[in-house]
Amino acid sequence: MAKPYEFNWQKAVPSFLQEGAVFDRYEEESSVFEPSCLFKVDEFGFFLTWKSEGKEGQVLECSLINSIRFGTAPKDPKILSALEAVGKAENELEGRIVCVCSGTDLVNLNFTYMVAENTEEAKLWIEGLKSIIGNFRANNVCPMTCLKKHWMKLAFLTNTNGKIPVRSITRTFASGKTEKVIFQALKELGLPSGKNDEIEPSAFTYEKFYELTQKICPRTDIEDLFRKINGDKTDYLTVDQLVSFLNEHQRDPRLNEILFPFYDTKRAMQIIETYEPDEDLKSKGLMSSDGFCRYLMSDENAPVFLDRLELYQEMEHPLAHYFISSSHNTYLTGRQFGGKSSVEMYRQVLLAGCRCVELDCWDGKGEDQEPIITHGKAMCTDILFKDVIQAIKETAFVTSEYPVILSFENHCSKYQQYKMSKYCEDIFGDLLLKQPLETHPLEPGRPLPSPNDLKKKILIKNKRLKPEVEKKQLEALKSMMEAGETAAPVSILEDDNEEEIESADQEEEAHPEYKFGSDLSADDLSQKESVANNVKKGVITAEDEQAWMASYKYVGATTNIHPYLSALINYAQPVKFQGFHVAEERNTHYNMSSFNESVGLGYLKTHAIEFVNYNKRQMSRIYPKGGRVDSSNYMPQIFWNAGCQMVSLNYQTPDLAMQLNQGKFEYNGSCG
Repeated sequence: MAKPYEFNWQKAVPSFLQEGAVFDRYEEESSVFEPSCLFKVDEFGFFLTWKSEGKEGQVLECSLINSIRFGTAPKDPKILSALEAVGKAENELEGRIVCVCSGTDLVNLNFTYMVAENTEEAKLWIEGLKSIIGNFRANNVCPMTCLKKHWMKLAFLTNTNGKIPVRSITRTFASGKTEKVIFQALKELGLPSGKNDEIEPSAFTYEKFYELTQKICPRTDIEDLFRKINGDKTDYLTVDQLVSFLNEHQRDPRLNEILFPFYDTKRAMQIIETYEPDEDLKSKGLMSSDGFCRYLMSDENAPVFLDRLELYQEMEHPLAHYFISSSHNTYLTGRQFGGKSSVEMYRQVLLAGCRCVELDCWDGKGEDQEPIITHGKAMCTDILFKDVIQAIKETAFVTSEYPVILSFENHCSKYQQYKMSKYCEDIFGDLLLKQPLETHPLEPGRPLPSPNDLKKKILIKNKRLKPEVEKKQLEALKSMMEAGETAAPVSILEDDNEEEIESADQEEEAHPEYKFGSDLSADDLSQKESVANNVKKGVITAEDEQAWMASYKYVGATTNIHPYLSALINYAQPVKFQGFHVAEERNTHYNMSSFNESVGLGYLKTHAIEFVNYNKRQMSRIYPKGGRVDSSNYMPQIFWNAGCQMVSLNYQTPDLAMQLNQGKFEYNGSCG
């Protein structure tokens, strides 16, 4: 007999979250302050709700919460004054603020702050909320569970009288439906139906809501199928008709008949017992169209392989045998030209399950000489390298414990490369993989370690010096430090021959930086200044972008690598691609190359088999072509078909390509 399918999508919600606690709430961006709000989480973990005296209830879907963390004291003097008025002075706020970050995408984020009575309560709620968010299984619940979720949201959105306004219900069904249809349906169900009426929550049961949805949005497609099965002769299905439908239409014919038996009368009766609401029909072994609809909208008929949402794949194979969720120009929140860079993007991308992020590193300006991350000379804003490293440490292994690869696009001087290396060492600590594993030495023919071997490890992808050069420079560095030359580490060999990197193996530039040349004419320079002024004003035209694209000089990543940084590179060593036959002869699995989408597509057209064989051995990275200044994405599937591991996309653009990427990496436990 076919077994009933069980999909356990729920996470246990701690009792203290369900019981609730009182917090003061504020939103700094909109200067909103709301004292003494009762915050709760429902038993299913669907919503974080809050309500204060004299105000309507508010709801935040837990599926939209990206992160929970401690917040800092507000900068808005109005909010600080309001907190002081309720006995919470600024110097007493440390460790008491819970920051709830949420949003429908990775760019447009909302921050809600909850101020607890003490640090213990804040810590308790942070840990409790962390335990229920990121529930990827709950994103794939069946339509019936979604309807229950909608009903619960309406029940929470009570007005100041503690009742459900009819207006809230009309807003739920507003798309394509006139209010008159909704009012009539409410009237037929015996519920208040006036525009300004209110409904008692106890009267608005889930069954009432379900009946309301069927009246307003009837499933005519399921009704047509029901009529087709019973020949449009009766108002019910017999057990035999149900068995026939299940075996001929619902059961996957590819399944093994022993492990996944055919449906029989006994299993069909179990389905009728579970989903048929009419007790009389149920006792006779018959199923109505309503019961049939409830069954098809249940977890037993999910459109995705729900069992594959868990970690089900073997994770012991070499790293090159896995697809790796990868981000392009991770720091950008919008367009590639004149865009804004954000540290928060690294947090959001990693929390979304990404395992390879990109850092375009440049020398910082000013006295502190801090390395920065920005999009070259594309007039984008800057962020500090050390802030990004701290954000990566905090979020790298929240969603997945499998390795994170930092793809450095390094344009820094040796002085700032040394600072970058020290930040990585000091901030990441033991998370940084500084040496190759003893079981997987960096030798030709030796396969890469597996994801399991590299759990909770951060790998740096950057050009590396020749081994003998690196060793010589490190020894010189050590000698200088022992001799007390404190300036040596940051200035050592600054003017050394830049060709001492493995010059034959320099990586193809991942994406040429666009830099206005020094040999421009007076008119061109005037145009450059005009474009720069528009960027500062936040007004960027298509003409500006065309001018920027037309007037650039190529700025490649530096080949003058500091030995301290070079020594941190192991299993992700980028090299210039010199052909599939050369890569096969060298057989160095730890070498990898990057291809823009156009070059990659060309190789797929001319050397598809060789490309597949290359990806069996070592890693490749695909990235968007330079013309995508709007941060649009290419379709990744064609490159996945060839086994390309790192198919990097602009995560800030939630287009079809990113949706495919999200769907692909949601399987296997969202491990990335």
